[in-house]
Amino acid sequence: MPYSVFIDGAAGTTGLEIADRLGSRVEFDLARLPENKRKDAEARREAINDSDFVILCLPDDAAKEAVSLIENDHTRVIDASSAHRTAADWVYGFAEFRDGQRARIANARFVSNPGCYPTGFLGLVAPLIAGGLLPADWPYAVNAVSGYSGGGKALIERFEQESDIGFRSYGLNLQHKHMPEMKRHAGLTHDVIFAPSVVRAYRGMIVDVPLNLAAMGCDAKASDLLNMLQHHYDGSAIVRAREGKGVSELLLNENGAATDRLDLFVFANDSGDQVRLIAKLDNLGKGAAGSTVQDLNIMAGLDETLGLRL
Repeated sequence: MPYSVFIDGAAGTTGLEIADRLGSRVEFDLARLPENKRKDAEARREAINDSDFVILCLPDDAAKEAVSLIENDHTRVIDASSAHRTAADWVYGFAEFRDGQRARIANARFVSNPGCYPTGFLGLVAPLIAGGLLPADWPYAVNAVSGYSGGGKALIERFEQESDIGFRSYGLNLQHKHMPEMKRHAGLTHDVIFAPSVVRAYRGMIVDVPLNLAAMGCDAKASDLLNMLQHHYDGSAIVRAREGKGVSELLLNENGAATDRLDLFVFANDSGDQVRLIAKLDNLGKGAAGSTVQDLNIMAGLDETLGLRL
């Protein structure tokens, strides 16, 4: 018998991507509300409590409200918003970034799906900090660029209507909702300096963490970082760590294909002291819908790659 799944916020960008990945799956039966009931609290309450799994693709406040509508002890939740990403009683839904995380997700009732930018940052940095190659008390800087679909309907409309926009830098007040998530789950002492931007590409993301290992007082070289990342992700069908040597550029295409992969690169100078750790992913894939479906598979006891675009 298939599991029942209700996507609260199914009409949004992430919700549509998740539904597309689940649409042909025989293991899940998608519950749908008619258009005139999508925002009806009682209709949502009923759908939430009648479902085995609920996926929240909502603004933060609405996601918290949805959780408050649960009136049973069995409905399991995956929240794709940022409402619960640093909550102590929610399991962080990044299966690969920490040993034992898959088991935590598999046994969890409440899972908070990672943000797109933090997926790149944590995928690169968290294993290296946990392994002692990078310090937790360093003030890390993160330079990142995303396709405009990550900004939701308003930004999508703006980029598609204002055809002369090529690049948009934002977060210039040095505040961003992803910063607490990056700090907490990497185990950092300091907030990161986060410099996000958007380009004229519908989907795709590059997250760049520059490091001067000598100035940081690290004994490790670039090769040590690469070896640890490759060991950490060994056997993963989704995350791959690669040496940057021989790669002269990384591109985001305006109409790039959807993917649920996460590719990690270690670029370095000849001495191995100056490093750029770079993650390339799809902000709507491993950065949103892909990882949500991966978490759902794990929670349902299925192969975690089912339905993913790899």
